[in-house]
Amino acid sequence: MDLITIEHFILERQQQGFPSATGDFTQLLYDITFAAKIISREVNKAGLVEILGKTGRKNIQGEQVQKLDEFADGVIQRAMDHTGRLCAMASEEVEDVILIPKKYKCGKYVLLFDPLDGSSNIDVNVSVGSIFSIHRKISDKRRGSLEDCLQPGYKQIGAVYVVYGSSTMMVYSTGDGVHGFTLDPSVGEFLLSHENIKIPENGNLYSVNEGNYHYWGDGARKFIDYLKSKSNHAGKPYSLRYIGSMVADLHRTLLNGGIFLYPLDYKNPEQPSGKLRLLYEAAPMAFIFEQAGGRASDGYRNITEIQPTELHERTPLIIGSKSDVDLAEQFIQGKS
Repeated sequence: MDLITIEHFILERQQQGFPSATGDFTQLLYDITFAAKIISREVNKAGLVEILGKTGRKNIQGEQVQKLDEFADGVIQRAMDHTGRLCAMASEEVEDVILIPKKYKCGKYVLLFDPLDGSSNIDVNVSVGSIFSIHRKISDKRRGSLEDCLQPGYKQIGAVYVVYGSSTMMVYSTGDGVHGFTLDPSVGEFLLSHENIKIPENGNLYSVNEGNYHYWGDGARKFIDYLKSKSNHAGKPYSLRYIGSMVADLHRTLLNGGIFLYPLDYKNPEQPSGKLRLLYEAAPMAFIFEQAGGRASDGYRNITEIQPTELHERTPLIIGSKSDVDLAEQFIQGKS
């Protein structure tokens, strides 16, 4: 079997004429790969060093920051800020746009990222991950601006997620399919393991936190009840698979088919809200799933069509096999 590194694969795509895989953009993907290797190393030895637990501070979402969150955020910023390929960054852990230090050259790309999704599970050895979204600079400000970060998902030119689990796997798309690479720790390289991933048209698994069932709208509850019944379109109940770490749940969904939901939450009836972050979680994962033949919706609109209005905007998310997401929308919109 040929051993194809991620660098070799990206370079080959560049030589085949894919316009997105050229020059600085290719190097940016390499930079993300490097940051992922560093984070993977720390995640895998976390129990042996003083990097588990909380920092004692809260992030912009009001959530307790884990030490590994802080570490991963710092690794990504330091791996990216001096390369000359980015004009700005934005992180789930940082309130404002992260500007490139003036001593460094600015580039033509924007990177938005969730440095360590699912980090609250790290203390119990559950898989966690990193998510990256890449846009082109669109503003006329030389060093980038908020406008460059607030772009809808369909304008992404690349998206990446990394799962740190029993093995470390990187999955990415630059608009020409979805490809997966597994880190071989013996040589320190990501090797091609899943070329041209296609999600099944439908599945028999659903992934959702049913502890929130009574806080959902009628449509979302009816949809889950339908999946669990023997009279659904599959003719047998769907099986529940829920890890509680979004990257891990979506990785399984991408490979095996089915659906992941985080519906609109009515805990505050006067102000129902989504849970997941549009720019750092929902949009990049939606881009990848669409490239693999799946779909992602907030119940009414494709996630990639939503125009963000703030850096830390939240959204409901329904993502997975196309026919399953289509059906979920029908229930949520009261059409089934």
